[in-house]
Amino acid sequence: MAIPVSGERRGSPTVTLVVLGLAGFIYAAIQSAVLPALPNFQRSLHTSVDGAGWILITYLLAASVATPIIGRLGDMYGKHRLLVWTLAGLGAGTLLAALSHSIALLYLARVIQGVSGGIVPLSFGIVRDEMPRARVATSIGLVSSMLGVGGGAGIVLGALVLEHARWQWLFWAALIPTAIVTVLAARAIPPSPVRTPAKVNWLSAVLMSVGMCGVLIAVSEAASWGWGSPKTLGLLAAGIAGCAAWVTWEVRARAPLVDMRLMRIRAVWTTNLSAALLGGGMYAVFLIVPEFVQEPRSTGYGLGAGILQSGLYLLPLAVAMLIMSLQAGRIALRFGSKNALLAGSLVTAGSFLLMLVAHSSGWNFYLTSTCFGLGMGLAFAALGNLIVDAVPRTHTGVASGMNAVMRTLGGAVGAAFVATFIAADTHAGQPAVGGFELSMVVAAVLLALAGAAALLIPSRSVATEQVAESAAGAAPAATPAAAAEPEPATL
Repeated sequence: MAIPVSGERRGSPTVTLVVLGLAGFIYAAIQSAVLPALPNFQRSLHTSVDGAGWILITYLLAASVATPIIGRLGDMYGKHRLLVWTLAGLGAGTLLAALSHSIALLYLARVIQGVSGGIVPLSFGIVRDEMPRARVATSIGLVSSMLGVGGGAGIVLGALVLEHARWQWLFWAALIPTAIVTVLAARAIPPSPVRTPAKVNWLSAVLMSVGMCGVLIAVSEAASWGWGSPKTLGLLAAGIAGCAAWVTWEVRARAPLVDMRLMRIRAVWTTNLSAALLGGGMYAVFLIVPEFVQEPRSTGYGLGAGILQSGLYLLPLAVAMLIMSLQAGRIALRFGSKNALLAGSLVTAGSFLLMLVAHSSGWNFYLTSTCFGLGMGLAFAALGNLIVDAVPRTHTGVASGMNAVMRTLGGAVGAAFVATFIAADTHAGQPAVGGFELSMVVAAVLLALAGAAALLIPSRSVATEQVAESAAGAAPAATPAAAAEPEPATL
């Protein structure tokens, strides 16, 4: 039963939005800032290439598992409370990472940091609770796009730090803004006005964790182990079996962690499918561009860029995403989030095709990066609005969390494809241009498929009917006060 919390202080919607945007930016930036530092980790911590790669994988694993769970806990116990604790955990993990002098301790720190993936669904839920109806679409678009902005900016900032300091300063530099945003969230964001008390289905959480970790590890290591190796196939099969067991248990559970009736809603599963495909494209560009431009000119295609310069090629992406995020809400309100997702997916697909035919100079990459940022900013903003509009208010957190997980899983697949294609086409120990070009083609196909999935999303009238049906079947009836509260129009 949804319980409205009355008599609580309400804060400024603008301040709330700024804090949420900063929280999403910091989470995404901390995730991607380690990418240019992987060789540094390998040398400093005396580990292998695969061992250094696990610094990113552990973060993704923790985020994939924790995001829907924290989203559900936010629906139950209050999104504001969970957001503050999640940001505090991000700060603790960042401090531990800065103090780490062994690979095992750094893995632990990255797991703690990854739990902050819950920031995404909690932020969407808070926006839905706190923003005036006319500002919901724009606000969700801004918070969504800040994830992409942070991802791109994290690579640039990480490269900048590495030019002048040791890798530990990646985390020391992130610790202060994380602490500031945690304090701001505790003081400026009001307590959640609606909560849905329930019990946490921990068996569901375990089954989900086992299944998702199996799939994510298998996909992430496929480039090293080989897609046809017994380890890859065995772990992938075990992960899929775990996910199947989780879904089976959730369908039968009286108090499911993730209500599968919501996941079967056409507006939900089509949006999740688009999220997975878009995630694949975004991770692909984060890997292709820096590695391509750092290849020496002697290869015949590389630009011989340093670490900092390679990061700067992604700076237009972050700026373009930020600009588009400020306009995405207005675009969605005028043309519909479905059309915005379709347009954004096609623009990003076209950006990879542009990169495929024009990658001979730095200006080509600046142009491609800008186009990609415009398209991805539009698409990310639309994803957030579509998923929030497709579910009842009491399930915003967990539904948004699953959408974020799908984006992460899709990103892992996209990154694995890129790594596989580049590693499979080498000459004299150097990657050949053919592997990069094949990666660009596959990324363009993934993003075009994201646009095709957007076409399957139902119209607003159909989606509204499905929300009403799911609200009646997914949870007990709300109290009169909660039921009387109008749903924000997000399309």
